[in-house]
This record gives sequence, C-alpha cells and structure tokens, in this order.
Amino acid sequence: MHRITRLLERGTPWLDATIAVAFTVVAVLLGREPEPGTGWQPQDGLGIAVTCLVNAPLAVRRRAPLTVFAISGSTWALFITLDYWPVVNSMGPFLALYTVAALRSVRPAVVCTAVVGVVWVYAGWRAGQPTPAVVAQAVVFPAVGCRFGVAARVSARRADRLAELAGQLRREQADRMRRAVAEEQRRIARELHDVVAHHMSVINVQGGLARYVFDSEPDTARAALDTINETSQEGLGELRRMLTLLRTGPDDTTGAGPDGPDGAGTTPYAPMPGLARLTEMAERVRAAGVPVDLRIQGTARPLAPGVELCAYRVVQEALTNVIKHARPADATVVVAYGRQDLTVTVTDDGTRERSLPDNVPPLSGHGLIGMRERARLYGGTVDVGPRADGGFRVCLTLPTSARAGK
Repeated sequence: MHRITRLLERGTPWLDATIAVAFTVVAVLLGREPEPGTGWQPQDGLGIAVTCLVNAPLAVRRRAPLTVFAISGSTWALFITLDYWPVVNSMGPFLALYTVAALRSVRPAVVCTAVVGVVWVYAGWRAGQPTPAVVAQAVVFPAVGCRFGVAARVSARRADRLAELAGQLRREQADRMRRAVAEEQRRIARELHDVVAHHMSVINVQGGLARYVFDSEPDTARAALDTINETSQEGLGELRRMLTLLRTGPDDTTGAGPDGPDGAGTTPYAPMPGLARLTEMAERVRAAGVPVDLRIQGTARPLAPGVELCAYRVVQEALTNVIKHARPADATVVVAYGRQDLTVTVTDDGTRERSLPDNVPPLSGHGLIGMRERARLYGGTVDVGPRADGGFRVCLTLPTSARAGK
C-alpha cells in the first residue's frame, strides 16, 4: 500500500500514460452502445479518433496541465457536437480539471471549472434534457472535481513543509548530539587525567624506592619493579583510551555527559568515585523519594579505576532517570562480579513519560549517550530498554581485563 502511495505521489510518466490508455479503452467500449432513448449515435472510426484525442493528452497532464485541459476539453466538445454520447469521454476532462486545480493557482482552476460546466450544459442542450437538472449537474460535478484538486494541492504543500521541518529537526538533533559528545569527551578526559596522574605518582614513588634499595635489598627492589610494571600497564591503558577519545570526532561516537543525583558539575580534580561509593549514592536517592535496593553478587575485588568510574557513572545516570521520569517507583541495583567481567543492572518498576507521536523523531537524551560512550571506551556494552512486566532496565557489561586498543 505504501509503495502504491509513493508511486502516485511521484507521478511517474508511465503511470499517467497507463491512465490515459485505460480511459481511452473504457470510452471506446462504452461508446459502442449508447444509452437507449438518448439519441446519441454509436462510435465509429471518427468517434474513436476523437476519443483518443480527448484522453491521450492525459499522459503528460502533470507537465502541462493547462494545455492538456485545453486539448481534452475542446475535443470533448467536438465529440459532443458529432452526436456521440458525452458521458463516455467525461472522465478525461474531469481528470484534467483536477490536475489544474492540484498544480496551479485558484484562478485558472476556477476558469477551467466554468469551462467544464459550460460544456456539460451544452451536452444537456444537445440531448434535450431538462435545463434545471443539467445546470445543477454542471455546477456540482465540476465544483467537486476542482475542490478535490485544491485539497490535494494544499495537502502536498503541507507535506513538503512537514518534510522540511523534519529535516531541520534532524539537523538540529545531530548538532545537539555533536555538542553533547564534545562535552562528554571533555568530562571523561578530566577524569582519565586523574587516573593517569595516580599511576604516574605510584610509578615515581616505587622507582625511587627501587633505586634506593637496589644494592642493599634486591627483593624489595624487585617487588617495586613488579609494581611499576603493573601500574605502568594500567596507566598506559588509561592513557590510550584518553588519546583515542580525543582523536575521535563527534560524528564517530555517541556520547554525552550524565547529570547525576549527587550533582553533575564535579570539579576537575575531585576524587573519582568508584563502586565503594554506591552505598552513599543509594542513600541520596532514597532521600529523594525513590527506594533503592543495592545488591552485590559474586566476590568483590579491586578493579581498574576507569572501570569502576564507568560503572559508577552509569548507575548514577540510571537512578537520576528514575527520579526524573519514573516516580513513584522502586529501583534495584545489582552489581555482579564475574570472572572476567563486571555486570551492573539498574531496574525500576515505574511508568515512563508518554512516548512521542510516530511522526516525531525521538531525541536521544544526553545521559543515554553518555552511558554508551563510557562503555565503548572500556570495551563494554550498555543495554537500555523497557521491561516486559513494566518499568525500565539498564544493563552495563564491562570486561575487567580489557586493555585499550585491543
């Protein structure tokens, strides 16, 4: 059905040619046996030729609607003058009238409507029909055809305007997403700076220790070198992620910054939060009116600072969305430690705000973009969507042994 609608809107030449052929065939078949008692003669070779002249121009009706109407209407009048049944060829002039009303301004449409009415009255006069009935038909039928054409023109203009506005809305949305990505990149870069600075400090201290006891305590120096090796690997991984982030353009990512329940605007050198602070966050969310059940599954263990920061921010944004969009609701946060990954799931049983109409493109919230950007930087994934039994679910999966760039 949609394909047929698109073909009609495009107005392909072969479609109009098919209509012209169909009108011609119908007119020839009906004209062989006119309505009994009307006095019209059956179509002969001349009638068929005039019928072709009435309907053939319809094949180019969209390219030259006024010219097509003039040819179709005048040959229709000639067809009536030759005493052929006018009804069989009335479809062509009416379609030409509709086309003029749909593609041209109101003034030529009104003139063409009057011309069709006059030809209709002329046909009634030739048939000897009662004048009041003929005049009524000559007024109503052309007016209805013209009205449909004008309505089609208005509808087409409205559709073009809506398409233009939709395109503008998509461009504005893309621009907002690019700005959001840039903002989140700056935020993550500041946080990764703290991670790298921490690793470099450890390396510096351990390097000084190893140098100091290199000759007197070889085992202590060896342990310090091992610590430097492990710390440098983690630091290089964080540094590589930061450089990848800064090197990637906004068009290649989907990221933006979250606004957490404990405040979005963290200072550049504030201590980075981790999973150990989820209890504090849950208490703050409970104080905001949303009951939170925090569960830990598996054996908790130290993780890379960047991984813990990513998990913390995702939980923060998910609970913020519950506060903003799903109250009253109960939230559940499950932190599951796997052998090689970390899974954080945040669910609620609330009702989201009503969805937008189908003809309005959805807008991606900055918080959701930020979740995906953070997970992507650490080789993880985020699954976001409504639950089958009501509410919403956010599930973050992070490989705890992932290295940037691998």
